[in-house]
Amino acid sequence: MAFTLPAVPSFYLPGVAPIEYADGAKVDLKVNKLTSTKTQLPYEWYSLPFCRPAEIIYMAENLGEVMRGDRIENSGYEIKMNVEESCKVLCRMSYTDQQMHDFSAKIVEDYRVNWIVDNLPAATRVVEPASRASPSRIITIYERGFPLGFKGSPDIPGTKEGVNYVYNHHRMVFKYHTDPAFDGSRLVGFEVEPFSVQHTYAEPYIRPHLPDGHAPLDTCSAAKPVVHNLPPQSMSTASEVIWTYDVRWEYSDVKWASRWDVYLYATDEQIHWFSIVNSFMIVLFLTGMLAMIMLRTLHRDLRRYNDIETKEEAAEESGWKLVHGDVFRPPHRAGLLCVYVGTGVQVLGMTVVTMIFAVLGFLSPSNRGALMTALILLFTLMGLLAGFVSARLYKGLGGREWRMVTLKTAFMFPGIVFAIFFTLNLFIWGQKSSGAVPFGTLLALLVMWFCISVPLVYLGSYLGYRIDVLSFPTKTNMIPRAIPAQAWYTTPTFSVLVGGILPFGAVFIELFFILSSIWLHQYYYVFGFLLIVFLILLITCAEIAIVMCYFQLCAEDYNWWWRSFLTSGSSGLYLFIYSIIYMSTKMVMTRGVSILLYCGYMLIAAYSFFMLTGAMGFIACFIFVRSIYAAVKVE
Repeated sequence: MAFTLPAVPSFYLPGVAPIEYADGAKVDLKVNKLTSTKTQLPYEWYSLPFCRPAEIIYMAENLGEVMRGDRIENSGYEIKMNVEESCKVLCRMSYTDQQMHDFSAKIVEDYRVNWIVDNLPAATRVVEPASRASPSRIITIYERGFPLGFKGSPDIPGTKEGVNYVYNHHRMVFKYHTDPAFDGSRLVGFEVEPFSVQHTYAEPYIRPHLPDGHAPLDTCSAAKPVVHNLPPQSMSTASEVIWTYDVRWEYSDVKWASRWDVYLYATDEQIHWFSIVNSFMIVLFLTGMLAMIMLRTLHRDLRRYNDIETKEEAAEESGWKLVHGDVFRPPHRAGLLCVYVGTGVQVLGMTVVTMIFAVLGFLSPSNRGALMTALILLFTLMGLLAGFVSARLYKGLGGREWRMVTLKTAFMFPGIVFAIFFTLNLFIWGQKSSGAVPFGTLLALLVMWFCISVPLVYLGSYLGYRIDVLSFPTKTNMIPRAIPAQAWYTTPTFSVLVGGILPFGAVFIELFFILSSIWLHQYYYVFGFLLIVFLILLITCAEIAIVMCYFQLCAEDYNWWWRSFLTSGSSGLYLFIYSIIYMSTKMVMTRGVSILLYCGYMLIAAYSFFMLTGAMGFIACFIFVRSIYAAVKVE
């Protein structure tokens, strides 16, 4: 089916068809979670006493949506295609002091409303303040949701400082596109302009003899639309609130396949391009310089070593050739190293396949939860790769406790991540947030882990042990060679910490955009940029690990196994430190639980990054060491 579709520049999954609405057809408005960048704790829409329909229907959600805290439900808004409404009353609610306090608390924490119409999220239409350079004008900011309310200020006419006001009137502007190629209209835009209005009317409110069943409002009508200078609706004390809305329809030339462009490309691309190119040029220069030094130095060493004819001349030599009898000696805790390398390859495989799907357009933000779902499923399936790599390496190192290594590969990294995730989930449960993963979903994750991932790890381990053992170009001496005293700059701690700077430097600019997407609720869809940065990261990890390994061997220190993993893997430490700096400078957390959640999730991300970059550095060093010692004449 994918090959029969016309070639259009869109990111929609093949087979996803647009909906054509006939005039007067019902258009469903669905409500999603309330979100805040200050708390990072989403809440269901009906956790606050909004107007409720006769029956609340929960929409089917995928695994990623549940993990993100999405709770999509129906609403009482009556919207029909090309039928405009003015000052239509949704309901009249009488709130107690406690309910008013609940609203006010959410407004103080800058909670935002998330609505969905035809899979399009609501965009906010904001009035830009007047200035001397330009008069007031309407600008459209396309971001996730719109504010629940606002805080009173002396700068806002009609408001009081310390009092919170709710947006109880919403002007919804729907943009549609028509074409002779199809019948009806397609929705291509959904904007919401919120207002706060303290509606007034002449008593009594209930009037059954009128068409709407209630008294007309004095504050707005079809002839007198709502404006921003009306007295706002405060949420300070118990009172009634009338919820109203307008519906407007506007024709648009934007085609259905391009309707998400305004959400995804709202950022300044020039800044993004400059940042990526700048990072690319710096890393390219550094890695190119290191590669040139390595090739010239290594070539000279090989030529000198291979030209030595007598044992007396060999005894006078120093450098990496002298440790040929110890360089392939199994390291301490070889089994744990194999587990780390296997898990790192598992994370690497998950990332590579996810990146490919993302670049091809299968993980668009229009497909909510697709990215999270893909990451979980691919990590589960990549257990086969983890088991194979860890078993193959462990067998080559002469290990015999293969059952324990396979068990650790299957349970160590997922177990640590699940323990952190489950602990954080308990705190989210305590906050009664919709971000808490339900018990059924936790059970599904455990089933995927124990019934799919673990068997795949054991299958990969079986295949890894069935293959011929890894061969090394030199034999290992019976007695370990003494390692000479090392200079301070070649000590493990210093070299490991220095080695992680360059890989982190390759990604930290793009990391800013990724963190903003995750924690500041911004859209991220520049996977082409991300793929370039990811390739730079892999190359940088390989080169810095090889360089540091070469310097280590030149100092006649043959304990390179663990250090090659930790050298590039230490970039995970810098990622975590940067995330803390980002939280301190770019975010405003209002709850201790929010800080805990942020640190916990970023710890998982840094741990995964440590595994990925460490495995890449180790594999590069392993290939490098085997290659150089295979090229040396050893008598």
